[in-house]
Amino acid sequence: MIAVIQRVTHASVTVEGETVGRIGPGLVALVAVTKDDTESDAKWLARKITELRIFRNADKHFDLDVRAAGGSILLVSNFTVAGATRQGRRPSFDTAAIAEKGAADFATLVQFVRDTGVPVQTGRFRADMSVHIVNDGPVTLILDSSEARTAT
Repeated sequence: MIAVIQRVTHASVTVEGETVGRIGPGLVALVAVTKDDTESDAKWLARKITELRIFRNADKHFDLDVRAAGGSILLVSNFTVAGATRQGRRPSFDTAAIAEKGAADFATLVQFVRDTGVPVQTGRFRADMSVHIVNDGPVTLILDSSEARTAT
């Protein structure tokens, strides 16, 4: 799984004029499921998203995780995050999971994050979403669970 995470002051997701997810301070994660992902990838990503210390604590800029900061998480499925742009002018989505696997693995990730006790909102899988993000910092990081598989 690959995620672009942003620390936000607030964020929301709208589908066909309806707000389907909204948070105040916290994190937005734009998440792509890849063909090779397993339940271990979802567990790893859930732990990273919830435990990364990227929130301010007085003068320390990167000291608190989202739970300690009292924040929420907005998880948004976004297969384009898996797009490869090494060659040509059009991104390749060959590594992205097919829709059925993507939906199942994304739902697993959502449940793992919810199990941590951090409040979670989501977008709507396979919908044309409008995501409104007010980035705080700006703080933006890329997390890739395949790195955990190859770490020694």
